[in-house]
Amino acid sequence: MVKIPDAANKIPMMFRAQTAGRCQLQRILPERKKTKEPQDVEQWASEWIIKAYPTPPKFGGNVQSRRYTLTWRFVTNGGQDDGIIRPAIGAYGWPYYPGSSMKGIFRSVCSQTEIQRYCGSEESQGDCHPGILRFHGGYPTDSSWQDDLVDIVHPQQDWQVMKDKKSSGAFALISLSAPELEFGISSTIVLDDQEWEKIWLLWEKALSKGIGCRVSAGYGQVTGASSQVLYSCRLHGRGMAPKLLNGTGEFRPNMLRATIRSHALRIFGGLTDAKTAQNLVQELFGGVDGDGAVGLLGMKFETTSIKIGEFGKGAYAVPTYDVEGKLTWLLTRNENVSEAKIELLPKLIKGLTRFAMVFGGFGKSWRRADHRLFFPEYYDSDNDKPLIGCHWSWKGERSLLNDVRVRNLARVGEFIEKEVLQVAIDWMKLQQNVTLTPDNCAEWREAWHPKRVQVWGRLATEAEDCEAVRWLHEPYRQKLGRHIQEGSIYQSSVTGFVGRETQIGRLWHRMYPVVGLKKNPDNPNKPIIGKSRKFLELLTLFPDDSEEFEDFLHFLESEQKMFQLLWGDSRS
Repeated sequence: MVKIPDAANKIPMMFRAQTAGRCQLQRILPERKKTKEPQDVEQWASEWIIKAYPTPPKFGGNVQSRRYTLTWRFVTNGGQDDGIIRPAIGAYGWPYYPGSSMKGIFRSVCSQTEIQRYCGSEESQGDCHPGILRFHGGYPTDSSWQDDLVDIVHPQQDWQVMKDKKSSGAFALISLSAPELEFGISSTIVLDDQEWEKIWLLWEKALSKGIGCRVSAGYGQVTGASSQVLYSCRLHGRGMAPKLLNGTGEFRPNMLRATIRSHALRIFGGLTDAKTAQNLVQELFGGVDGDGAVGLLGMKFETTSIKIGEFGKGAYAVPTYDVEGKLTWLLTRNENVSEAKIELLPKLIKGLTRFAMVFGGFGKSWRRADHRLFFPEYYDSDNDKPLIGCHWSWKGERSLLNDVRVRNLARVGEFIEKEVLQVAIDWMKLQQNVTLTPDNCAEWREAWHPKRVQVWGRLATEAEDCEAVRWLHEPYRQKLGRHIQEGSIYQSSVTGFVGRETQIGRLWHRMYPVVGLKKNPDNPNKPIIGKSRKFLELLTLFPDDSEEFEDFLHFLESEQKMFQLLWGDSRS
């Protein structure tokens, strides 16, 4: 008998048990990242694509097929490996969207008559009547599906809203990056061209809802197809791009949904108790608490232009994004949803999206203004500094006219009260067994209650007039004699810090572009959008009882010519 040395470790990852020491696809080990060793999931993906055929499977001659491109990532769960989401693997070793799943979503858009003809039905006596259509699933059209397979998920809700410290890390899944998929359908009888066109229109209607897993977070959405649109707007953003495990930078549209979901939690958390606020957000965005829930809101982001770049050098070199696109919010379901809710939902998601744009941004370092635009020391991209912040603005005439609800400092408080809080209260009134209890609000760090948050603002005449960005790095008040001590919020609970125990800060800094409107002499009903170099410089603060925070608030209150309190209760 020939003994094979280290035989156990020569078994491909695909055939190993999901257990410690053998193969843990979902787990990302920090020590391997430091030593640049491949994670189990990276080795699994590498072994998979090496053995896959270079060309895609082909449908038979009797199968009609069409191709569709997805806006971002596409993920389905093959259900074959415990603890990780990864695609089913079909002919030639290629990932595919199963025909059974295809039939399921096709059936969901059919009338009862269409279901019986195309998909079949089962009578009450148990007699089965097959439909005339056969669904052959969908395959990628070329080998580009092999690029950037390893996806990552970062649970952020607890850390971003509720607590000061991180409680969990990232985990992995397998998804395809913006693939073009070819879907096949055949019939057991001969159909004319008109009926085939009807079948493909039904299929496209089904596709418009999204396919696969995590569709409400932007996965599995098809280019150019949307159903039940609640609200859409055009955005431009730039900031630090997330890294995949292989170090590649990628713009990830699901970060928009994550940020807006977290703002919904903040808003409801300031109006009612923690459990009720979480239930309200789960109804809107979905979640796994209790029995789990499919949310009412789905999201799609269609990129119109994108540039992945790099900032910094050495240990501080990071990928960056510069992106423009269309953000669309969709109604995912209307079963057992009242007409009053469906009518109010567009107003609610508009308010939450606009709230996110006024007070911050999206993705990494969204609590800070982009230092490359507002801090001279960062103007040179080839410097030895870590990138901080992001910058988002409205794009397109429609958004600049309708989505810019705050055009001056005086409008900030009114916007918060009437277009965010009041709409959230109206939504709560439509719920059963939900009570408005602002005096018993959630005990979270960033619950949006006037006694827990303050919004300060000033008008900056240009980007170089940004005042508060320096306070993140330097003293906001220099020492003067024996009576005036130096004031600093650097590396404190106000700004947060990175180290052995990273702590998130209690300050948001936003430079919100001023967009003015001028009267149009030719059309009074259509004002002219006025260009401006000005910004509303906004500070959103969630005070704690630290000495640094108390001193900083006293400084803001005493410097009346600088920032003014726009919303929230003064602690003086």
